[in-house]
Amino acid sequence: MRWKQFFTPVQSMNSEAAKEFMTGKAQDEFTLLDVRQPSEYEKNHIPGAKLIPIGELDKRLDEIDQSKPVLTY
Repeated sequence: MRWKQFFTPVQSMNSEAAKEFMTGKAQDEFTLLDVRQPSEYEKNHIPGAKLIPIGELDKRLDEIDQSKPVLTY
């Protein structure tokens, strides 16, 4: 069941660590996932971020490339 993926341990990082991770990497080496609401995304988001609101995430997991690291905010 795909919902079990939500219970997999993940590594947390602060914004500075995230910036450091992204520095020097091509955009296609990782997925930057914005899970906020569309109105929040429209007001301000990190360039290149993919919007999947948290309430839709369980139904849209197939849109995320699981072979790449995913940074979620």
